[in-house]
Amino acid sequence: MSAEIWVIPFFGQGHLFPCMELCKHLASRNFKATFIIPSYLSSSIPSSFREYPLIQIVEISSAPMAPPEPGSNPPRKHHSQIAQGLEDILSGGNENTDPVRPVCAVLDVMMSWSADIFKKFQIPTVAFFTSGACSAALEYAIWKAHPVDLKPGEKRLLPGLPEEMALTSSDLKRRPHDPPGQPPPFPGGSGAPPPGFPLHPGGGGPPNGGPPTPGQQPQWVDEVNGTIASMINTCDDLEHPFIEYISNQIEKPVWGVGPLLPEKYWKSAGSILHDGEFRTNRRSNVTEDEVIEWLDSKARGSVLYVSFGTEVGPTMEEYTQLAEALESSTQPFIWVIQPGSGRSGPPFFGRGQSEAEGGYFPHGLDSKVGKRGLIICGWAPQLLILSHPSTGGFLSHCGWNSTVEAIGRGVPFLVWPIRGDQHHDAKWVVSYLKVGHMITNDLSEKVKKDDIVKGIEKLMADEGMKKRAENLGAKFQNGFPKSSVAALNAFGDYIKNSDFTF
Repeated sequence: MSAEIWVIPFFGQGHLFPCMELCKHLASRNFKATFIIPSYLSSSIPSSFREYPLIQIVEISSAPMAPPEPGSNPPRKHHSQIAQGLEDILSGGNENTDPVRPVCAVLDVMMSWSADIFKKFQIPTVAFFTSGACSAALEYAIWKAHPVDLKPGEKRLLPGLPEEMALTSSDLKRRPHDPPGQPPPFPGGSGAPPPGFPLHPGGGGPPNGGPPTPGQQPQWVDEVNGTIASMINTCDDLEHPFIEYISNQIEKPVWGVGPLLPEKYWKSAGSILHDGEFRTNRRSNVTEDEVIEWLDSKARGSVLYVSFGTEVGPTMEEYTQLAEALESSTQPFIWVIQPGSGRSGPPFFGRGQSEAEGGYFPHGLDSKVGKRGLIICGWAPQLLILSHPSTGGFLSHCGWNSTVEAIGRGVPFLVWPIRGDQHHDAKWVVSYLKVGHMITNDLSEKVKKDDIVKGIEKLMADEGMKKRAENLGAKFQNGFPKSSVAALNAFGDYIKNSDFTF
């Protein structure tokens, strides 16, 4: 009989999808992977996932709630529903299930509050970061360094991290104009929806991001306390020094087991990937065929792809600056605009559909730029766009999933981080990997048209950067990283061969 491992995701596709991919990898190693979700997320699980051998989906009865008031704590009722459901399954309190005892539970770090339940039943837990290692490592190193007195032009090395990650004063600057009601980019501000929010498309992120308040330990350190090990949605090929740094700090095993992207992503390297084959095609004003036809009409490497996350993005004023920059540029572009873009607060939470759709739209831009631009409203086939040879650059907020998707397809970046771990991911892309340029060196000021125009010109003309991006992407031409295969095998052996005591 296969040993059973539970996987408990947080909400939002940036958390849900990597956890599903992790289940597939565990099942392929002869573990029974039990995916435990609130019942209202059931419709977000693709039917194909339910057909995998050795994967079981268990739903805990829990209804989505109205969002809390800004600054308030997540609804306790929601936590209690999930907690009670977990206890019922573990104890046999649910009349429809027998008591079960998994060999361990893998908890999304945003679900670390549930660790006490597993401790009660003497079940070891493993922390799972759905984002990368650099953001967590940099956050911890900044906290230890307390760099509050950095002067303009000064660099400060962070012990244990690569020299390229030395801090500058611009690294500590953050946007002062996040929309009201949004979590701030500091400890406790996750950049992800709090429990009780309905699921919607969005990027993942670490439990917090941005420079910690002096004297305050990063929140993720507490969230891995009491776990037996950690897994991170990354690989040694990209982030070895950062994985090693985290392992040294917490003095526990840490494995890079990703990037946990769909299997077809890895198998389609070198060809165009059709998102619609494995991702639900949500509301959009274009079809995949129309996007391909438009891209086919453009020169190789000439298209700038512009897309921010569905949870975060520029302000209304900055969107206007972006529209003017794209109009004045000569570069072909695809611009993806989400419903509610530029509005305060997350775009879908607590609003009716009509209100959510009342965000920014560049009226008249399509007629001004003609066939040079393609404006997509709503869902866009991002993997198709990134894998098409006409795409030559990506203007991105540097959410983790978008970042690794582009890296694996050899596309360089113009980075425009908005909050949280995106700032750390952006520094990693620009300073460490050297496959991107910053939109501006001072993110404490609103981004202007000139910043964007200069950034586009710099990115699209930088042949050296394009070559570095291509060389980096070539590392993933042979499929899912071998280092991550080895890490998943090591994790499996660790679980099978360890005798955990409490």
